[in-house]
Amino acid sequence: MPDAMQVYLDYSATTPTRPEAIAAMQEVLTTRWGNPSSLHIWGQRSAIAVERARVQVARLINAPEEAIVFTAGGTEADNLALLGVARLYDQPQHLIISRVEHSAIAEPAQWLEQSGWQVTRLPVDALGRVCPRDLQAALQSNTVLVSIIYGQSEVGTLQPIQSLGAIARNHGALFHVDAVQVAGRLPVDVQQLPVDLLSLSSHKIYGPQGAGALYIRPGVHIAPILGGGGQESRLRSGTQAVPAIAGFGVAAELAAQEMATETPRLMQLRDRLFAQLSEVPGLVPTGDLIHRLPHHASFCLLYADGDVLNGKTLVRHMNLAGIGISAGSACHSGQVTPSPILQAMGYGDRIAKSGIRLTLGRDTTEADIDWTAMVLKQILERVALIPALSEVVA
Repeated sequence: MPDAMQVYLDYSATTPTRPEAIAAMQEVLTTRWGNPSSLHIWGQRSAIAVERARVQVARLINAPEEAIVFTAGGTEADNLALLGVARLYDQPQHLIISRVEHSAIAEPAQWLEQSGWQVTRLPVDALGRVCPRDLQAALQSNTVLVSIIYGQSEVGTLQPIQSLGAIARNHGALFHVDAVQVAGRLPVDVQQLPVDLLSLSSHKIYGPQGAGALYIRPGVHIAPILGGGGQESRLRSGTQAVPAIAGFGVAAELAAQEMATETPRLMQLRDRLFAQLSEVPGLVPTGDLIHRLPHHASFCLLYADGDVLNGKTLVRHMNLAGIGISAGSACHSGQVTPSPILQAMGYGDRIAKSGIRLTLGRDTTEADIDWTAMVLKQILERVALIPALSEVVA
């Protein structure tokens, strides 16, 4: 492989906007730039673009179009689900989430807890899975909402959404699912899944950044968290980002069309990567290898020291080699903090600083996988010596 080869393997963070979505955005920007709330022809041209996209996004998850509320992204959709339900109640109630939620759920839950809500955070096993029995045991008479991430973005684990949703529905609690990593990669049918609210994001499926959606099952009511012009059925005030929404719609339509061939291809590449790295000493897969996102591979390093050798170290070394991956740990004020997801799965702080994630996409090839595996092996052979060398110097 040439030295200049670059490989992007961070598709769970964001995907490149596909040309068809860009073309739809350009068409809106040049000919449908009116305010979609305006009654004149300029506004109506724009409104038609929004409604076309609503149909396209709805079809991705087999939902009625009127059940789709556009937002500025998956984070806003998650916030609208939790806070929109909470605002229905004059007195604090009980909310259940898992310990492996995205921060877009974990932080609003913490805000609600600070305002008096009871929040139960369900444990997960070593693979990152919630046990349905734990949800059943956690339900209370005042449990009004259960929110569980479908596909965990850091370790790739898929949750038993069918079972969890059935338990919540039998209890009479609303069930919200963050499906940002799943939709467009695995079939999602809200007519079959027992979900009441479901979050989506455009830029995870080759649409533009800045657009997302919340599915709200017909008959379910939530309160808005933004006041203003009453757009999106009075649930999300603010002039819609029509170009981004149009691009989202096209990306959703194409994702639905391509899933039957693209998902098996990604799974094959993912498994090829796991196989090529399976014998690397100390490099251990994280998450559930069976119930797993099709494009997702993640690992931790058993001999990481947490400070010199950690996930961030590997990301930097891979970047210097022209390969883009990500780490689960965060860096605050120069100090690497452990991944709360890996901690919830039972990993100690030192190893929980060493997690890395490699996520594949439309442009990923077998050659990319083979090159990445070779480079990562070489980097690990090199950086594994860093702690030993630092001890000698000390």
